[in-house]
Amino acid sequence: MSDLLESALNPQSVAVIGASENIHKIGGRPIHYMRKHGFGGRIYPINPAREEVQGLKSYASLAALPEAPDLAMVVVGGEKAVEAVAQCAARGVKSAVVVASGFGETGEAGRAVQRAMVDTARAAGMRLYGPNTQGLANFGTGAIAGFSTMFVEVPPADGPVGIVSQSGGMSAMAYGLLRGRGLGVRHVHATGNEADITVSDLAWAVAHDPDVKLLLLYLENIANPELLARTAAYARERDLPIIAVKAGRSESGQKAASSHTGSLANEDRTVDAFFRHHGIWRVRDPHAQALAAEAYLKGWRPEGRRLVIISNSGASCVMGADASEEFALPLAALAPATRAEVASRLPGFATADNPIDITAALLSNSGLFGDVLPAVAQDPAADLFLINIPVAGAGYDVEAFARDTAAFERSTGKPVVVAAWQDSVAAPFKAQGIPTYANENDALGTLAQLASHTALMRKPIVAWTAGTAPALPAGGGRFLNEAQSLAVLGAAGVPVVAHRLCRSAQQAAEALAAVGAPAVVKACSGDVPHKSEHGLVALNVATAADAAALFERQWAKLAELGAAQEGVIVAAMRRGQRELMVGARIDPVFGPVVVVGDGGKYVEALQDVAVLLPPFAAADVTAALRTLRIAPLLEGVRGDPPLDIDALAAVAVAVGQLIVAAGGAIASIDVNPVLVAARGEGAVVVDALIERGD
Repeated sequence: MSDLLESALNPQSVAVIGASENIHKIGGRPIHYMRKHGFGGRIYPINPAREEVQGLKSYASLAALPEAPDLAMVVVGGEKAVEAVAQCAARGVKSAVVVASGFGETGEAGRAVQRAMVDTARAAGMRLYGPNTQGLANFGTGAIAGFSTMFVEVPPADGPVGIVSQSGGMSAMAYGLLRGRGLGVRHVHATGNEADITVSDLAWAVAHDPDVKLLLLYLENIANPELLARTAAYARERDLPIIAVKAGRSESGQKAASSHTGSLANEDRTVDAFFRHHGIWRVRDPHAQALAAEAYLKGWRPEGRRLVIISNSGASCVMGADASEEFALPLAALAPATRAEVASRLPGFATADNPIDITAALLSNSGLFGDVLPAVAQDPAADLFLINIPVAGAGYDVEAFARDTAAFERSTGKPVVVAAWQDSVAAPFKAQGIPTYANENDALGTLAQLASHTALMRKPIVAWTAGTAPALPAGGGRFLNEAQSLAVLGAAGVPVVAHRLCRSAQQAAEALAAVGAPAVVKACSGDVPHKSEHGLVALNVATAADAAALFERQWAKLAELGAAQEGVIVAAMRRGQRELMVGARIDPVFGPVVVVGDGGKYVEALQDVAVLLPPFAAADVTAALRTLRIAPLLEGVRGDPPLDIDALAAVAVAVGQLIVAAGGAIASIDVNPVLVAARGEGAVVVDALIERGD
């Protein structure tokens, strides 16, 4: 943690500018919270109208303080807030939390004032939190420069969870949900407008708190992806899971895009790819963050995702099996010896197969869970456990069920969750520290997330060697023409279709003879990136005379469009099993991204694509392809052979390496279609478009 962030999260002295005697006002809450929750440093209320605030000496101004405080909380509004920031900078304050709103969120005028505040702070070496923030809270030190009502509604308890959020409301919500589940929370920080300090900055600091075992983030934009990526890398090193909510799903990336790839690699897909690439798990809202928190804090890191279900209801066993498929948690195939051991401990009418139905015999033998769990525990096929109790109560020794389950979890370290909707049944399990949910979907969703996130965090890091920058043709417009684009790709090792660039009808006729019939004839001009929209592509051209005539027609059409007449391409007519696509672009936030998926002329209408961030392996590409709607077709259906997706993956890797090596000289690459043949027969690029960078 940097010294300046240390001054905010672990200050030795805090000034509250606009301090209030009323503990329910914004200026009163921080003082009340710090005194109540063990802050050991010095608190300086600043209120020129009072001699004392909440039993502490009050000061008329920052200048009157006996020292420059590490942290100042600015709770005055409007121009007074701007003046207070300037005073903090002049006094030597290290960090300032600006609560006031009415700045960058109001428009350009507010953004200008906000930028000026940051300039003032930075000139003095001071860091700014906010404005428009609920503030910071570190319950490990009692340093609470925040005013959230949630700290009154749900009393704080220090614990192993850190929350960093752009939104004060979402940070309070996550805090309240976690505390409601009995979990302690150390850090609750809101960054507001992020004029200076961002979620990424605070995530980096919190990740370095050795007592934090789970980090929750809420973001509306990712202002510093490089630092967030470094934080994620450090978190993986120390086995610190990060669960993020990214709100504000936007089409802005599509609106700004000028190529097919740009429209397909929209902001939200790219955010997903960024999180996956860096081992961060994305969920929909703070409820989902809190739901799985207990399982993470258990330290469970399952090696696989094979599930064992144990219930006292046959119907619950059936429903659990159905749900396990939805969550891609295959039922563990128990070894014969395991099944025999389980059968020896159950009544003769019960089943020892997975799911294991211990039946209503549980009512008369409360030790059945304790008997069955150890019998299954050592089976190498068993990774995850769900205990589903749809009904229990009077006559059932639920306390014994819970004790036996907790003993099993402690002795094996294997993840076990409980589904029990009755509060009287759930309570003993919760008291034993077993993650317990009201329904099997929440329970299985937690196990699935835990298994998937563990695999993501343990995924090997891919490294690419530095590539040679591609030689782009000099001059020209924004887009390379197709022949130039194919040449650049071919030089990068991408298999491209046999073709010739012609500048006369005679050359077109000769080219057809060279590449063979049938052929494709298409105009070539960097001014017309999407040729088919102008009728400039002809398929199944069979004769030299037809090729010559098409040359004349397309040459004239280019002139009619006012486009540069750079030639006409005659290319071999290649056929593949399916048209797929690969693309790459420079994202304004995340840098190079690669898109792979279904291709052809409907690519933008169907948008069945996945996004990857370099560097990645061919195996990452094939895994991404299997998430698409067309995934079943890739393996072959109705007698079709499986596709050569390994060949497509090699194209995607080469395209990714190309745009990275270009170092900004290439803005986007469209490779569509890539004709992919049957497995083992390769893939070939038949059309391409490269856009120059700035």
